[in-house]
Amino acid sequence: MRFSTTAAMLVLSVLSSHAIASDLVLRASEESSKQKQHNIAREADFKKTEALLYSQKAELMAQKKELENKTKRLSETFSENEDSLARLEEKLRLESGSLGELFGIVRLSAKELESELVRSVTGADSQSYNDVIKSVVSASKLPSIKQLKDLWAAFEEQIIASNEIQPIEISFINGQGQTEKVNAIRLGSFGLIGDAGYIKWDGEKRVGFDYSKQPDSFPTLTSITPILSGQVTPVALDPSRGVILEQFTHQPTLLERFQTAGIVGKVIAGLLVIGLLIGVVRGTVLLRVRHQIQKQLKTPDSPGNNPLGRVLSVYNKDKDRTVEALELRLLEAVVDEQSELEKGLSMLKLFAALAPMLGLLGTVTGMIETFQVITQFGNGDPKIMADGISMALVTTVLGLITAMPLLLAHNILSSQAETIRTTLEKQGIALVAEQAESACSTSKTLGHAA
Repeated sequence: MRFSTTAAMLVLSVLSSHAIASDLVLRASEESSKQKQHNIAREADFKKTEALLYSQKAELMAQKKELENKTKRLSETFSENEDSLARLEEKLRLESGSLGELFGIVRLSAKELESELVRSVTGADSQSYNDVIKSVVSASKLPSIKQLKDLWAAFEEQIIASNEIQPIEISFINGQGQTEKVNAIRLGSFGLIGDAGYIKWDGEKRVGFDYSKQPDSFPTLTSITPILSGQVTPVALDPSRGVILEQFTHQPTLLERFQTAGIVGKVIAGLLVIGLLIGVVRGTVLLRVRHQIQKQLKTPDSPGNNPLGRVLSVYNKDKDRTVEALELRLLEAVVDEQSELEKGLSMLKLFAALAPMLGLLGTVTGMIETFQVITQFGNGDPKIMADGISMALVTTVLGLITAMPLLLAHNILSSQAETIRTTLEKQGIALVAEQAESACSTSKTLGHAA
């Protein structure tokens, strides 16, 4: 029984395995068929793409060949054109001959006239041929007869304008930066004159504006208006046509020069002011003292409140003292008065000696600054070094200018004080001599009485 069951199970197992194997074979066949069809489709696509690429390659090769042929034709044409141009240029050179030199002279003259119109005041109202001049300057071929005639007319126009005194109206930029129309008089090619004097003309922008500074003797619109009616009027002209006026505007004033001296210059100026004040005060005091002494000399018996009066008071205070004691007392009084008379003079002398030394200090400081600027920026532009050099020179001048009047004041005041001291000493010596004579007379009188 058990054997039968086992045999049955084996039979069923074999049958099941056979069914599974048959199913796997069937599926493999189906998959193989699908893969084969897919490969066939892919091969067809590859062949189609390959045919398309071959077609595009053929087209590109054809285009390349066409471009190469075209480049070859263009190169040949370019070479032929170069040869033709060279032959034509040589032909033009031979046929033009000296006209080439003439063309260079015409262009040079036109350029000079163009630059002249830019900076000349005649351009304010006499520029009828600007377009012609520009066309001649920028031309690359020989000028025509009409251009030459117009250029000649432009020169003639400027020559005539340089001989005219003409009232005109120009665009003017005022101090507020606003542009307005103003009346002016053009003095030939020398300048434009407006209400405030000469007008600086900008030919490129065709506007005018005032110079920042002008000499007082220069004319104004009101002062030269009579010229238009034929009257003879003297006029100060700038023959450089604005160059001198431009330089005049850059000329510094005394205040501007003083400001370039810096802090050293201000110290020197302070010494000058203080020294002059001391000199004026002490000079006034010494003059008053001399006047008082002159009056005191006329009335020696009534001593006043002055140096000589105080010396006389010492004498009158005690006439019974010995000659030696009186001499010492009078010397003491004269020395006291001398110190009062010479008060402030030593300070004047100090200021007179100190001012040049401060000027030398400013000179050294300015040169140090100049060398620092040269180190940083080089020495190509003198304007960069101007501040240091100005400080160096101006402080030296200030020091000398300060020292000279202070030294002169010190000498004058010292002489005045010395004169007063000499007067006091003379009067003191006279009092001592008088006292000595009085003592001698008394001695003789006593001797006779004995």
